[in-house]
Amino acid sequence: MIPGVVQHSPFLHPNQLVSITQYHSYPKLGPPLAVGRMAVSNDVLNRSDRGDDVKGKAVHVLHTWKDHLWDMGNGRKMDVPAPREVVEREQAEGATENDAKQQPVGGIQEQIEDGTGAEDILGGTQPEASGSGTQTQPATDAARPVMTTLTPEDVSHCLRSALLQALQTTLKSLPPPSFPIPASTFWSTYILPSRPAYALGTNGLSDSNQIDIKHSTHKTVKTFLKAMAKEGLLKLKESKGDVLVTAVYPAHPAVGSHRPHRTVQSVGAQREKAEERERKEKEAEEKKKGEIQVIELWKPHGSTVAWFVAAGKDTSSLYTMPDIREIFNTYVSSKKLINVQEQQYINVGEDPALASAVSAKNEDIPEFMKREETLKRIRDHMQPWHETRVVGSDAVRKKGHVRPIFVTVKIRQGRKAATLISGFEPYLLQAEELAEELRKLCASATSVTPLPGKSSDLEVMVQGKQIKAVTDLLISKGVPKKWIEVADLSDAKKK
Repeated sequence: MIPGVVQHSPFLHPNQLVSITQYHSYPKLGPPLAVGRMAVSNDVLNRSDRGDDVKGKAVHVLHTWKDHLWDMGNGRKMDVPAPREVVEREQAEGATENDAKQQPVGGIQEQIEDGTGAEDILGGTQPEASGSGTQTQPATDAARPVMTTLTPEDVSHCLRSALLQALQTTLKSLPPPSFPIPASTFWSTYILPSRPAYALGTNGLSDSNQIDIKHSTHKTVKTFLKAMAKEGLLKLKESKGDVLVTAVYPAHPAVGSHRPHRTVQSVGAQREKAEERERKEKEAEEKKKGEIQVIELWKPHGSTVAWFVAAGKDTSSLYTMPDIREIFNTYVSSKKLINVQEQQYINVGEDPALASAVSAKNEDIPEFMKREETLKRIRDHMQPWHETRVVGSDAVRKKGHVRPIFVTVKIRQGRKAATLISGFEPYLLQAEELAEELRKLCASATSVTPLPGKSSDLEVMVQGKQIKAVTDLLISKGVPKKWIEVADLSDAKKK
């Protein structure tokens, strides 16, 4: 989606083939994780960079890491390569001087050598999306983005572009009472944040770290501002040896013809958002480490046994859904059971073992079936198991579907509400411990009794409507929220 694009190449156009990579701060460049075609032009992405509320798809994705196409290949178990560092031009083999002449100064070079983009998110790379499933490799050293040193003239050009960018955006809406502005304040508040994030100079691509007034032909801020005033972009006044900016002219023709670029400020803001998102994801991962892990498993059973034998798999093993999917994808590819006209369909009638595995009782063998429906039927005809893992304890495997913990409020004798907790045994929780903790937490009486009709299972009761307290306690003990089912039946009883 457009709001998720952190960096992109300029001059992108709809239907252009691009790659999508994971964001890494400079100088690292991640490998492509997906390929697709642009849904919008570069102008739409630039509007989003400037803070406009732009929504919708940025890329129509054709092929991604770990999709169905990937799973059918022999490289499906490969990990994502580590990000590579961009290299200096003198270290890159095969680089030519013509690389630096494809774009004006202040932009991001869209393609270097054989089409590798210089950005971190949407690039000009064109990896093949073949059916082999081989992981798309990043470009060679000669084709990857290279960083060079800008000449003083290049730096001056970039600083002028920064002023034009500021005149188009922040300075344009500045009210007259804001003037005069000291030169140092004007420089740090409006010019520096508007510098191009990347610049293409005489010698090649560079980053914003080199766009410094000391590296320009002007050497000082005062000299630069005087040159801009001479061009008619702003008005200056000298006062006690200092320079004040008394007016700016956003209507200048040079401002109107300036092509917006990605600024240091916008890239920095999006980088902060990406880092914040990454921080939250890490916190969520750390939180999951303390959770009770519940894994659903299936064992070949009945009509599915013959199919697992035909696939060359152990019929006594337990399989997760991803395992079953991988076995299925490999099987239908090797047996050439994918429908030629409609590839979402599988010709199950052509393979007796598969047909038997998906057919229901008293049902004619179907000629073909949708891929997901075929997988669902195989799973439904297998024997369900589940595995519970708790940090510091051995995994426990049991036959049958995993069931949630039920937290129910009912009216008991004396028309008093009570909260009942049952089904917690598969999560390795002890009834007496739960009852004691709830007694202290809720300051209410608790009890433990056999569950009606099931002498081996127990039920914990706590006086009062304690759904929230019980739920919070279960979550704190690592029970995933999705495995807690609550119901308040007290009102229904009263009626």
